Amino acid sequence: MFSDFFLKSFRILLLPFALIYWLAIVIRNWLFDKNISRSSAFALPLICVGNLSVGGTGKSPMVEYLVRLLKDRYKVATLSRGYKRKTKGYSLAGPSTTALEIGDEPMQFHLKFPEVPVAVGEERIVAIPQLLHDKPDTQAIILDDAFQHRSVRAGLNIILTDHSNLFTRDFYLPTGDLRDLKSSYKRAQIIVVTKCDPAITLEEKQKIIREINPQPGQQVFFTAIEYGEMYHILDHMGYKPEANVEVLLVTGIANPMPLENWLEDHSQSYQVIRYSDHHIFTIDDLKEIRKKFEAMEAENKIILTTEKDAVRLVKFNQEILGWPIYVIPVRHHFLFNEGERFDQSVVNYIQDFDKSAKN
Repeated sequence: MFSDFFLKSFRILLLPFALIYWLAIVIRNWLFDKNISRSSAFALPLICVGNLSVGGTGKSPMVEYLVRLLKDRYKVATLSRGYKRKTKGYSLAGPSTTALEIGDEPMQFHLKFPEVPVAVGEERIVAIPQLLHDKPDTQAIILDDAFQHRSVRAGLNIILTDHSNLFTRDFYLPTGDLRDLKSSYKRAQIIVVTKCDPAITLEEKQKIIREINPQPGQQVFFTAIEYGEMYHILDHMGYKPEANVEVLLVTGIANPMPLENWLEDHSQSYQVIRYSDHHIFTIDDLKEIRKKFEAMEAENKIILTTEKDAVRLVKFNQEILGWPIYVIPVRHHFLFNEGERFDQSVVNYIQDFDKSAKN
């Protein structure tokens, strides 16, 4: 509690820098709005998944949701920046690709959907033609975390906002978490309020919709986090935890609180080792993890991590051989029985794009 209070107090002191940052993004967006800075469109459907803030709003699970929805209907590919990778420029994932080469989230997509082209590139306007050159049969591209990168104009923009930190209540970096103007939400076709309590009421839903104030034609959806069956990090064998299990949660994600809350209800007790978002694990980290795990007194104990963290840990396959490290998948679950409406909106966008291209 004290550390959170100190952090919030310190961020308030940074208000002058937040105002400078706000002015910079106002000017940047104005240049794009006035076509002084140009946006480029491409002759295929582009679906952008993004947000207005830094931190975990659930972009990676949403990209995975879209891949599952579309991969059996269209030749779909994903394009990410490849945050914290050790390489630069455009790269297309292959059989021997590692997370260090393309980043943890793209590596996660590549491992889960090996039949789907997964590419990275800081400059998407350059990377898209290269991706289409390598995979000329591509029919649609999902752009991961590209909403604020306006040099490419997507036809369908899906922005996510965390229920516990709605963009309407946030402030600009570094005092708050906003990295884009609040008014930029108007450029999106779909807004998804993520990480909701599954028991959220219709009254609260309508209250949030009024607060967001969607523009004509904009759709607002609500999702909750859904955790899948755990599996071992190396052999991918499924695992169902017993009620008396003690868990060491190892995580380097932006917001581990939903998972910690889940563990409160699904474990005897748990401890946490938190690393920064996209943390690159080292041998020293493994030593720290092992030391803390061995100090846990319970006989029935496991190490738990997320899929995003797992792709950065699996490189130590020899060092962690025999360790009870399990991975827990995360998915979006659409509330109020609106999943089919969301799915149809995405499919309709591609179908309408194809029809207009033929005419």
